[in-house]
Amino acid sequence: MSENIQMDLDSKIVEVLSEVTTATLTTILLKKGLRNVWMRGTKPIKPGQPRLVGRAFTLRFVPAREDLATPESWSSPISTRAAIEAMPANCIAVVDSMGVQDAGIFGDILCARMQKKGVAALITDGVVRDVAGVLGTGLPVWCSGVAAPPSVAGLTFVDWQRPIGCGGVAVFPGDVVVVDEDGAVLIPQALLEEVVKLAPEQEKLEAWIMTQVNKGESLPGLYPPNEANKQRYLKDTT
Repeated sequence: MSENIQMDLDSKIVEVLSEVTTATLTTILLKKGLRNVWMRGTKPIKPGQPRLVGRAFTLRFVPAREDLATPESWSSPISTRAAIEAMPANCIAVVDSMGVQDAGIFGDILCARMQKKGVAALITDGVVRDVAGVLGTGLPVWCSGVAAPPSVAGLTFVDWQRPIGCGGVAVFPGDVVVVDEDGAVLIPQALLEEVVKLAPEQEKLEAWIMTQVNKGESLPGLYPPNEANKQRYLKDTT
């Protein structure tokens, strides 16, 4: 497992990104050349979950192998239980389940322990089980659905705090993740500072464009704004 990864996230960064939609973040990252940052299959398990920001704590499953994917493996030093105990408060657990739909990676007991440890959210491209109990824990979850069978019915847990793929996106421990009603978006650590600077302005611009649309203005030259509309925007907002 990776050591010495700085998992704390500055409160000012959290404050800024908590006000920025994942849709806006994908636009900013697209302008930086990153097209593949939205994790497919990461849907909120219930409506109304808050937008959350945190560093990724990664977990990885591989296909089930009968001699390894057993109930006895849950007591192994390399297990989901051990990984959960290593999770710091305020991290976002990002789990590579390979999109498997018929084996629930976590149920109510594991989610309850994560909630008690102060984990901000669970994200996976797979499914969870014991859905009523999971909802009862209060842990925010983004996943692709629910299934009754346990993880060992279709998956073998192999590692945590290593690079993974979740929903087709490369996720490295310590990368920043933002989740809201549109799903989960990755901000690479190397681009975090720049994204934090650009995001509020992008939101402000789009809010101004919306006011113009609501006034009946047409889209060509407005979205995206041409030079004349850029000048109007600056005049209206400064």
